[in-house]
Amino acid sequence: MENHKENTRSLLLSIKEKIGKPVSNKVVMATIESLGIRNKDTEIDFGVPSIRFLADIIFQELSSSEEHKGAKNTKEQAISKTNPDVIQISDYLWVKTKIFMHYFPLGLFHLMPVFLQILAIVFFGYSLWTFVGFNQVQSTAVVLGVVIGLVATGGFVQVIGRQASFYWHHDDFIMTKSSVNYLLNIGILALFFVLISVFMCNFFFHLYPFRVLFIVFAYAFLIGTLLLLLAPLHTIQQRWVISFSIFVGTVIAVLLKTQTNLSIYFTHWIGIISAIFISKIYLDLFFKKLLKKAKTNFNIEVKPNVFLYHNYQYFFYGLGLYLFIFTDRILAWSSTKNGQLPYIVFFDKNYELGMDIAILVFLLLSGVLEFGVASFSKFLDIEQKNTSYKTPKRFNLKLKIMYWQHVFLLIITSFLIFILIYNVLNSSWGYKAHFKETLDLISINVSIIGGIGYVFLAWGMLNTLYLFTLSQPSMPLKAIVIALFTNLFVGFLCSRFISYELSVLGLLAGAIVFMAITLKATLNFLNKLDYFYYAAY
Repeated sequence: MENHKENTRSLLLSIKEKIGKPVSNKVVMATIESLGIRNKDTEIDFGVPSIRFLADIIFQELSSSEEHKGAKNTKEQAISKTNPDVIQISDYLWVKTKIFMHYFPLGLFHLMPVFLQILAIVFFGYSLWTFVGFNQVQSTAVVLGVVIGLVATGGFVQVIGRQASFYWHHDDFIMTKSSVNYLLNIGILALFFVLISVFMCNFFFHLYPFRVLFIVFAYAFLIGTLLLLLAPLHTIQQRWVISFSIFVGTVIAVLLKTQTNLSIYFTHWIGIISAIFISKIYLDLFFKKLLKKAKTNFNIEVKPNVFLYHNYQYFFYGLGLYLFIFTDRILAWSSTKNGQLPYIVFFDKNYELGMDIAILVFLLLSGVLEFGVASFSKFLDIEQKNTSYKTPKRFNLKLKIMYWQHVFLLIITSFLIFILIYNVLNSSWGYKAHFKETLDLISINVSIIGGIGYVFLAWGMLNTLYLFTLSQPSMPLKAIVIALFTNLFVGFLCSRFISYELSVLGLLAGAIVFMAITLKATLNFLNKLDYFYYAAY
């Protein structure tokens, strides 16, 4: 009985934080259902027969109790404390500048783990999971392991970012922790299932020697687990731990490689395991400390069917995105256009170098994406306060203009990145100075085409972030599926009938399709932004 009262009280506070003073008990019912509570849960968790009954109790309390008079939700409280009722138009440029100065460098700072890996390769020829001394068979095993690990966990990473963020931003830290742990567990189980499936396929068709497959599995499991553990650190705004864990893992791996006679595989695995342990221990300690001092909401078990209903589109989007990114590589490495291959998929150094250079374009655009979504979210609130309800088109137009400003910034930044990469590849202090070799023409062509493709992919992801901001995942999911099949179709034809490295044209074609579909959806979204903004809250 005491637990029922505590849960009801905590639920009431959660609903108050989310919607403030409710206009009807139906609003309360909808809010309760959005928190993942079902009719059959209410008797056990709250001691009442139904959601309707529970909603009536909470609505009555929030509407009539002196304690909750003039209730405001979390967003309304934050706005009343930090923002004036109206922001003058003359202040817009200053607000945008502050957002840019904060989020653009922040987006680049979040690439610190990538930069650490690049620096390790430049100075040691070695990083947390790469080594320039690998032969083609070793490179094939390691890269396939990394690809499988990333693809198998990509959907779960997207859902962690979505569902855990929902609870985190509503200060429901118990459910944040529960959802993170739940997703980590099923993510690791899914990874096991994928590896078992690959093993059974190899058992019947003998695609690779089992010795090679063991290396593939080791890298896949460790990289996948690490990715799953790093994902919540974004949600709980502890991204520095990502850089720290990768840095420590890399240092340990480099020291083992240079100071011991251990196998190169073991030095990698020990380094990755170190990063995994650091991330896991920090997550546990962080939540333990947080839950001791923070107010906690009702303690309800995670409901798998609710998770599935709310997040399946985000899951398949994340899965599709990782499949899209690696499709061209698999097509290039499985083409016999350049000669017979020893295995069904066999690593090609020249193609991989070209794509590694190309993906730097995408990574360096992360500052624009970070700034774009932060600026959009901020000005949604500003403009809805500054715009009369009688002129919704004015509200839509202002945010649409802002969108095109972000696109322009992305294009200008892409141009500057291409100049930077050109100088790195062609200057005396660049690639040749560190690696003592010139890039093959195949690598150069792949990097150019792939780099352009990644600009379009980044544009499409900017569109997707706009749509995700107000919970519109269906069109990005449709777009990435169509883009994936475009990538596969164009890349297959080009790699099989022209030249193997032209599978990169599949990436370019797919990225253009992804950008075009999401652009159309984003413009329709912005034309009706007042409706979507109202519907989201």
